Amino acid sequence: MTATCRHRFLTPETGGPCLLLVMALAGFILANSPWRSFYALLAKPLGPVPLGDGLSPFCLPSVAELVTIGPMTLFFLTISLELKKELTAGHLAEFRQCLLPCLSALGGVVVPAGLYALIAAPDPALRSGWAIPVATDAAFTLPVLLALGRRVSEGGRVWLMALAIFDDVLGIFIIALFYGGTPHAMPLFGTVILVGMMACAGWRGVRCLWFYGIGGGLLWICLKEAGLHPTLAGVVVGLCLPTARHDGPSPLERVEHGLAPWVTWGVLPLFGFVMVGVPLADTSLTSLDLRLIVAVVVGLVLGKTAGIFGMTWLAIRCRLASLPARTSWPMLFGLCLLCGLGFTVSLFMASLAFPASGLLISSKIGIFLGSFMAVASGWFWLRCVVKET
Repeated sequence: MTATCRHRFLTPETGGPCLLLVMALAGFILANSPWRSFYALLAKPLGPVPLGDGLSPFCLPSVAELVTIGPMTLFFLTISLELKKELTAGHLAEFRQCLLPCLSALGGVVVPAGLYALIAAPDPALRSGWAIPVATDAAFTLPVLLALGRRVSEGGRVWLMALAIFDDVLGIFIIALFYGGTPHAMPLFGTVILVGMMACAGWRGVRCLWFYGIGGGLLWICLKEAGLHPTLAGVVVGLCLPTARHDGPSPLERVEHGLAPWVTWGVLPLFGFVMVGVPLADTSLTSLDLRLIVAVVVGLVLGKTAGIFGMTWLAIRCRLASLPARTSWPMLFGLCLLCGLGFTVSLFMASLAFPASGLLISSKIGIFLGSFMAVASGWFWLRCVVKET
């Protein structure tokens, strides 16, 4: 490996997704190897922890569940940090620049969910998976854009990455609102108080990271006890961190700089290893739910493209926004095709929609097929139809 290739691989933009893919393949291979019984232990509860006489034992969840509610909170924190940075001093600082990817992301959520619901409606057991095809994977989309080079304009690249960030944030709120438990009043009241305190501290410019760290930890506990998904705590903390600089980097920059390597090289590869393993040896065609697979594939490939392209066209036609700089309609259509790459967050949604269920395997297969078809079609369109900028 040359020094240039090694340097490119070690960058977060290319090396991170490559490591995620390698770990995902490792999980898939291990799940279908003679050692698959060891991989299956990841999905089994760790067991009760005795608390003493007269107290009910505390039941530890499985490793897979711990990953989805613990480290993935850090992933969503990095997403919200990126969003706030772009909104305050980046490409989305102006309202018209922010409006187009926001509206596009909304279309990319509503239409795929609607198509999934339409296909899955006859089977009540499948209805909880409506949110699986609504996500665009920002971690994998960026290296695809970099590989396309001059086939994608700078304006189109910024629009797509902003859309992916908005898409992930919408997905986080869907998770928090629809995939939690039964709401409980007292923890919910504590959640409101903590959010208000951190929002006020951010507005006042409080720079103490310990305040936001402890507040985020308490918020995580309150959200979980309140019946909301605790990963929402990462979003709240990220949006509350101040961006103003004084004698050095802002609190947001300090957290982003310290957290990004852990998420890129640790959290996401661990998630891929834990979630991607599909034991095909124990799965027959008759045990797969073809309706679920078709619903996910159609949502990712057709729903994302139609929803994003349609909403973008409508926003521009109504003069709410304009096309990104040096971006043609054919190029925009190819970028919309790429938006069907819904890997990380889609797998996360599937694990919440069908926990400890045979339907989880079918949903994962649908995600793999749909994401591959989206990337292949988008790549072919942008390479063969769109001219270099």
